[in-house]
Amino acid sequence: MSAVQVHAVVEGPDDAPVLLLSNSLGADLTMWDPQVPALTGRFRVVRYDTRGHGRSAVPDGDSTIDDLTDDVVALLDRLGVDSAHVAGLSIGGMTALRLAAREPRRVRTLTVLCSSAHPGNDQSWRDRAAAVRAAGTGSIADAVISRWLTPAYAAAHPDTVAGLRAVFEANPDEGYASCCAVLAGLDLRDDLDRITAPTLVVSGAEDPALPPEHQQLIADRVPGARLLTVSPGAHLANIEQAATVTDALLAHADPGGTR
Repeated sequence: MSAVQVHAVVEGPDDAPVLLLSNSLGADLTMWDPQVPALTGRFRVVRYDTRGHGRSAVPDGDSTIDDLTDDVVALLDRLGVDSAHVAGLSIGGMTALRLAAREPRRVRTLTVLCSSAHPGNDQSWRDRAAAVRAAGTGSIADAVISRWLTPAYAAAHPDTVAGLRAVFEANPDEGYASCCAVLAGLDLRDDLDRITAPTLVVSGAEDPALPPEHQQLIADRVPGARLLTVSPGAHLANIEQAATVTDALLAHADPGGTR
């Protein structure tokens, strides 16, 4: 499958280094709203909707991790960006890992949040894709979104939960199912020791979707990688621990505090 054109939003100074943000499965580029105000002070921030999500094109049939990586390369080329700081959460982190291993010159620094090199549970991802194709994203919304935030945070922030659910249910059914197929059989473990970009791995201590051992494996195998664990934090740790994650992104991509 060839690259599809993904919807992107570009914010921040035109002459600043580019920071690319890649969203979680089932979310869209708005999941990064808590980070954007601070990041645009130092970076030209490029957020995009993963294929099949938000306002991006919906592919025909199942996608692969290289399809998602091709989309990013095409986006960078379209924007005239030779290299970028890259951060991704969940499937966005998987895309970032593959990009860093396959296209090392395009990645200046790498931040992988609440992600995995080998999600496992292959049949469960195929079952999820089948369920969405049969009954829509709404049929699995409660189960999925319950993993995104810790119960205490969700109870204290019902408007945030409602907003995330609205985004999730608005995703095209086929687009979401196509990306579920990416996780079925995905194994990037052999890529990890080939990554040369300075790497930060962020883990949500209470993440039930991709528990901390997944991030520990990445941090152990990527040369020189650092691991940051946040708590309380479930799958969308950038929302629940917004300030901590924002500070970590800034410190990793711009350690001197300058552009």
